[in-house]
Amino acid sequence: MAHDLITAPTRGTGGEPTDAAAAYEAPRTATRMLVTAMGLLDTFTPEQRAAAVVADFDDPRRLDWDIIPRPDRTGVPLHRLDRHQKVLLWDLVRTALPMRTFTKVLAIPQLEHVLRDYEHDFLGPALQAWRTSDSYFVTFFGRPGFEDTWMLRFLGHHVCLNVTVVDERWVCATPVALGQQPTEYDGVLKPLADDEGTAFELLASLDDAQREGAVIHDVAPADFVTRQVPRIGAFEQPDHYDLGMPQYTITDADRVALRFSRDEPSGLAGDALGPQQQELLWRLLDCYLARLPEEAWLKHRAAVRAAGIGSVHFAWAGAQRRGEPHYFRVQTPRFLVEAVNAVAGGNHLHTVLRDLDQDFAAGLLATHRGSDASWGRGHLDTRTTSSADNPLELRP
Repeated sequence: MAHDLITAPTRGTGGEPTDAAAAYEAPRTATRMLVTAMGLLDTFTPEQRAAAVVADFDDPRRLDWDIIPRPDRTGVPLHRLDRHQKVLLWDLVRTALPMRTFTKVLAIPQLEHVLRDYEHDFLGPALQAWRTSDSYFVTFFGRPGFEDTWMLRFLGHHVCLNVTVVDERWVCATPVALGQQPTEYDGVLKPLADDEGTAFELLASLDDAQREGAVIHDVAPADFVTRQVPRIGAFEQPDHYDLGMPQYTITDADRVALRFSRDEPSGLAGDALGPQQQELLWRLLDCYLARLPEEAWLKHRAAVRAAGIGSVHFAWAGAQRRGEPHYFRVQTPRFLVEAVNAVAGGNHLHTVLRDLDQDFAAGLLATHRGSDASWGRGHLDTRTTSSADNPLELRP
């Protein structure tokens, strides 16, 4: 039974996953997320449930993952949850993340209190509603139920988690975007220090020839080169400026120079690095892969390493010192890391891990949804269909 999935086998007699799909198998995570989600939903009032649950899994709002402040968020915000509900919600988030990443997600909203101090002269009394650690929204897309497909989204300023559970067997957790503002200040709360600092450490280790290969442009984009597209295309180019922040703009020539190409990665290949530099590159990539569910991320890590360091590319753009606009990306055949710290004079960091094939579980949904033979095809339908309409015949 699905209720015993934590100890049950994950394979059936058919519908075996491909090697690529096997890396996303995370049945323990799927079931623990499910029972925690069901417990949380059970505490909701009818009004909270109506706001939090979007029954249509294919609702286009599921693909919205922009981490800037927005007036049109779906879901229920933290400030409308009671103490017990908040505990359950944070437990749900914890089931989907390794501890190190979970603590980053806990810390990032607290920087809203720092931003109130930074922006007091700019926004004045509006800050009480604008900058708050409670303006983070939880939404469920689809039916969080046994053997079913659904998605959890936890979204607010500088945090976006999109965790898709397919048939209570596979879990995809990208795009996963985290930000930090400020990055350069007299404070100790710096949750993304490693996510940016490891790249600076790698850049500093490069000799002149390596640096020439790694640096693709002298101007950083305003935000992610791949922007917020739901699925990355064969190539992508950045926008001229980041939405709502036109103070920092780039030219069309900059946009072309910063272009992302899936088949022709920019920057320096990992096999052009020395052994210690390669370890730095692996450490940087691991910092981002560890945003994936604990049950799965080590499998993804092993697959990336099996492809070899030569398949990993490191690219840099903009200033090569802190406190000025800069950008870097790490590209593998499967994953893309982007980090940009350009607006606010290089004191406002956005980072993201993307899966070139499985953002929002696009590939798994197309090939595996509803076909997991571990439980029998169409079990949710057969439970409510008379056996007289679908008789079982045994053949010799």
